Amino acid sequence: MIQLISVAGALLILLPFAGSQLGRMSTQSLAYQLMNLVGAAFLTLVAAIEVQYGFFILEGTWTIVSVIGLWKVLSRPQLPT
Repeated sequence: MIQLISVAGALLILLPFAGSQLGRMSTQSLAYQLMNLVGAAFLTLVAAIEVQYGFFILEGTWTIVSVIGLWKVLSRPQLPT
């Protein structure tokens, strides 16, 4: 089960990264920010369970930064439709 969570977390970080590098996904999109947040949170959980301090620091920081990125996306003014 831990491996499944770990692989899902990695994919949720890598897919939007690849999408942004290939010009298919904006780093300012809600989908990009949500995928990064959920992926990092999954990997932070795995690091905590496995007691991997370096990995926990890396992914915990990634999670915090993803929350900030998501907040920025959600708080930007919306254009009237």
